[in-house]
Amino acid sequence: MYTNGNFCVRMYVEKNKILAYININMHFSSIWLDTLRADWRYMNSIKTIKQIPISERPYERCERYGAEYLSDAELLSVILRCGTKAKPSIDLARELLMIKEGNEGLCGLTKATMNELMKIKGIGKVKAIQILCVVELTKRLSKMSLKKGIMFNSPKSIADYFMQDMRNLDTEQITLVLLNSKNKMIKHIRLSKGTVNAALTTPREVFVCALKYEAVNIVILHNHPSGDPTPSKEDVKLTNRLLDTGRLIGINLIDHIIIGDNTYSSLKELELMWSGDERRYHDG
Repeated sequence: MYTNGNFCVRMYVEKNKILAYININMHFSSIWLDTLRADWRYMNSIKTIKQIPISERPYERCERYGAEYLSDAELLSVILRCGTKAKPSIDLARELLMIKEGNEGLCGLTKATMNELMKIKGIGKVKAIQILCVVELTKRLSKMSLKKGIMFNSPKSIADYFMQDMRNLDTEQITLVLLNSKNKMIKHIRLSKGTVNAALTTPREVFVCALKYEAVNIVILHNHPSGDPTPSKEDVKLTNRLLDTGRLIGINLIDHIIIGDNTYSSLKELELMWSGDERRYHDG
């Protein structure tokens, strides 16, 4: 804190950022202006991790306190290893976490493409590939914990397994899950990639795959990029067409699950899966 008569400047300094609260009731001398300018020049002179105080460096903080105490930006900066001449890795990491406007943070980073990553100064082809691989590893680790002893016998177990893969997709995509008679997964297949608000598939496409892999039961999943998993009329119509077709050929559609942003809807739980006779009853 600097004071001179009724002049008070309280400064809280972060790297490359100064929040100044200034109370001025009299003309202050050029000495104070020089002091403020010197502080500003000092903050702008910090260009590399080595110029950051040791206690604030991500590597040293991780070693001293553990990775769980690092912020998202600090963890990412450790993976990046280095920044540019004008920007240390911690600032580069913060910029990466802002890559998706309106969806900042790690969730936004999972949606970033290689081209989008490489548009950031300091992120070349190698760093972009490293980031994409780390994102994919986190998705697979999430699945590995669910794979142990998993049985697809409830909507929640299915939604949990596919949540991280589908919750951040920018367009609607349909995934077909093929199950045996005990509801253990044989295979899952991405059937189609649609638009922001529509994904297209047909009963023929679904059941050709189901017959090929000798599935007894199937589950359909698709995502809503808006984050709201509420089923549309088209979702209900598709579900019931698949339900009718499956009953004719002896393959059971046991659910249609819609993935939102860390939430889901099950048409089975919502009681929106009706056969032809049941639909006529409800329509009547």
